[in-house]
Amino acid sequence: MVSAVEQMAANTSWAALGKATDLRNRILFTLGLLIVYRLGTFIPVPGIDGNALREFMAEVQTGIGGMLSMFTGGALGRMGIFALGIMPYISASIIVQLLTSMVPALEQLKKEGEQGRKKINQYTRYGTVGLATLQAYGLAVSLQNGELVSNPGMFFIMSCVITLVGGTMFLMWLGEQITARGIGNGISLIIFVGIIAEIPAALANFFASGRSGAISPAVIVGVIVMVIATIAFVVFMERALRKIVIQYPRRQVGMKVMEGQNSHLPIKVNPAGVIPAIFASSLLLLPTTISTFSGSSTNPIMQNILLYFAPGRPLYLAFFTLMIVFFAYFYTFNVSFKPEEVADNLKNQNGFVPGIRPGQKTAEHIEFVLNRVLVIGSAYLAAVCLLPEILRGQMNIPFYFGGTSVLIVVSVTMDTIQQVQSHLLAHQYESLIQKSQLRGKNKTRKKRGPVRR
Repeated sequence: MVSAVEQMAANTSWAALGKATDLRNRILFTLGLLIVYRLGTFIPVPGIDGNALREFMAEVQTGIGGMLSMFTGGALGRMGIFALGIMPYISASIIVQLLTSMVPALEQLKKEGEQGRKKINQYTRYGTVGLATLQAYGLAVSLQNGELVSNPGMFFIMSCVITLVGGTMFLMWLGEQITARGIGNGISLIIFVGIIAEIPAALANFFASGRSGAISPAVIVGVIVMVIATIAFVVFMERALRKIVIQYPRRQVGMKVMEGQNSHLPIKVNPAGVIPAIFASSLLLLPTTISTFSGSSTNPIMQNILLYFAPGRPLYLAFFTLMIVFFAYFYTFNVSFKPEEVADNLKNQNGFVPGIRPGQKTAEHIEFVLNRVLVIGSAYLAAVCLLPEILRGQMNIPFYFGGTSVLIVVSVTMDTIQQVQSHLLAHQYESLIQKSQLRGKNKTRKKRGPVRR
């Protein structure tokens, strides 16, 4: 039976967007900050030789250069002030979340409420500065060794590091402002906009290659069909759930006796979302970024890293798959869905799984189910991230197309639409309450006083 809330959500009209002033302001605020981000990708880092950089990126556009440019919204290809993107902040936040589940002091800090959350966010910012500094220094040295700098030297390295770290911290601030005062998750939207901004140019090059005869029409149709099928598959899997039946016994609340009821515990097929794919991609991007921009002056070790960890290589695919599976399990059990905490919450609410004892036995049952669900979830993530990589290498597509970018775009779009619908639903609910209050006031005003004799 459909609940009243679901019926109201189904009847929510997008025409109500014009009446929801707060939601409209949030959307405009989000769009304004995203435009600021896009403008910043065109501001170059001082000291870069523009002609040499363009020639270099044209040579590596079909490989690692395309992947790096896709994840940074083209800022890395132009060596803009946002060349590092938001990846250092994502890596730092994931590391802090994992440490929170393993270090007792941080776990206790997490339970302290708002003050503990602010302290953890502060640690995340410190970690972001550290990771961004290391990555910026490695990138500056690599640019200098690759002869892509107009005036090499210590001054260039210092200015490049300061500029890139400042750009990453500014993006972190933008993301936090969007999350707090805008609509959607700010960090995810920044990555989303960076990927979307590179799609038109990539499609133009793709169709231009088809017109010139470099790619057959059958390949073009096959790629379009593959993209549509991948998007449909991601939407289906992101909405897929495994429901565990929960029963609540008959109980008395005050003078009323509440009858027992059945509910369910929803477990997503992919509880970790896009975190495993993003974290695996960020770990693979760091060594390949340094190796790529170092050019011929790289030492033999870095040359081997660039050779074996290039996109489409067997070692790259194997390592990428292992990291996705590992982080899918590790992040789910330690951050997003802890069976022990879920079992304790059910026990405190007098809920139980039919045939399973509350407490430890319930936690073991949930862990049993979650382990088997994650087999499908991790395989789905690995397939979506790796299949386009393999097909791209076989079909010689002249631009980077990765499953990770498709996964991020679809997931962020679904999450943002759900938040917009939630705001519209809340606005509709508030308007109904206001109408009911006005009707109540009108009825009290219409009451007649005592008849005078």
